[in-house]
Amino acid sequence: MPTLKINGVGLAYETSGAGNPVVLVHGGWGDHGIWGQLAPLLARHHKVITYDRRGHSASERPPGPRRIKDDDVGDLAGLIAHVSDGPADVVGNSLGASIALRLAALHPELVHSLSAHEPPLYSLLDEPSPAARADCDAQAASVASTLELIGQGRHKDGARLFMETVAFGPGAWDQLPEPVRDTFVFNAPVFRDEQADPDWSCLELAELAATGTPLQLTYGSITRPCFREIVEVLARRLPSAGLQPIDGAGHVPHLTHPYQLAELIEDFWATVGGKTGRPA
Repeated sequence: MPTLKINGVGLAYETSGAGNPVVLVHGGWGDHGIWGQLAPLLARHHKVITYDRRGHSASERPPGPRRIKDDDVGDLAGLIAHVSDGPADVVGNSLGASIALRLAALHPELVHSLSAHEPPLYSLLDEPSPAARADCDAQAASVASTLELIGQGRHKDGARLFMETVAFGPGAWDQLPEPVRDTFVFNAPVFRDEQADPDWSCLELAELAATGTPLQLTYGSITRPCFREIVEVLARRLPSAGLQPIDGAGHVPHLTHPYQLAELIEDFWATVGGKTGRPA
């Protein structure tokens, strides 16, 4: 993979297809490969850029504390400036969706449109339902146990626990392809560093609302209550946002429902600027 030096850190990236630029932002634990089913579908009519966020897989892993706003958002801004002549259509999942939303809030000139699936912005849940509150508490307990295992150097055990209690569901670990499991294990220390950022689940909501950036929010119809209520809050508070469920999907539709997700994203692009995601 080629590497770009962004903000002093080497970021590995890949480009496929041709046309208007689309940047895919992966969540925690993964890397560019997590988009392996969705990227080719979008690349039929677009120039698709995937990359490993700093610290993940083939990108450099700098030491020191991590700040999502300064580091990951800044990296994404720099990447778009390098690979695109103008604003890009951005797609993000989980923490990648949070990063993309913060980019749109802080650098709206770089984002033509944004499709975000289930950003874990827990700080937005001022009054969660009882089901969402119980779910958030369960997730917090799982994350605490995961971080304890990572701190003990038991990266595989931590990855398994997180995937089976937060991201996927019971029994999911053994169903994942071995290369995917290896990626999660390798990137486990980065998850710990991300969680150490006190602002990792925050969003500059007022700034984002003021931009008017076209925004598609998606959630899986069988997802966790906490994730669903977060996107519902965003949809209520962002005038430019539309909210769509993905039938039968959970937190990672790019792995489980790539064709359905691609169709939803391309339909969204058609509404914000023609068939290729830009004004004719």
